[in-house]
Amino acid sequence: MFKVIVASKNPVKLEAARQGFERMFSEKHFSIQGISVPSGVADQPFSDSETRQGAVNRALNARLAQPEADYWVGIEGGVESQSDGSLLALAWISVVGRSNGDWQIGRGRTTSFYLPPAVSELVHAGKELGEADDIVFGRSNSKQDNGAIGLLTHDVVDRTQAYSDAVVLALIPFKNPHLYPAPKNVLE
Repeated sequence: MFKVIVASKNPVKLEAARQGFERMFSEKHFSIQGISVPSGVADQPFSDSETRQGAVNRALNARLAQPEADYWVGIEGGVESQSDGSLLALAWISVVGRSNGDWQIGRGRTTSFYLPPAVSELVHAGKELGEADDIVFGRSNSKQDNGAIGLLTHDVVDRTQAYSDAVVLALIPFKNPHLYPAPKNVLE
């Protein structure tokens, strides 16, 4: 049984990690546990790079908090401002673990999509995306359910599915260690 620590207690992120690991390594068994750790970035990241850094920071902070695990997963949602003032929603996943005895880090990004102007305006005004979604769609705690992507696609794609696919992408170096040399400074 491999222990996976997800740097969140959000049930969507825990389920996405479980699905991603099980899809990539169906022959293995995983125990998924969530913990709260800081991202080191703004509560609402406003760029692709800030969102990516938040995911990396969460994975590394989870490793510090629970060093006995096998894998540590950081999932960070964010937005990217576009030149016309619109916002693109996206998320990054970072996985830290050992591959062939060496430390490895994998990263994957979700698909991105444009937020409606009403949601973008609230986010620009200082609301986090989940809160803005709840206001516009008359929901409560949608970020722990289907998220903006589920609300906008009418659940054709939901937040768990989008994150799960990105977890799979972040696990590519662990599935193919012969193609991905261990990076220097993975634990900095």
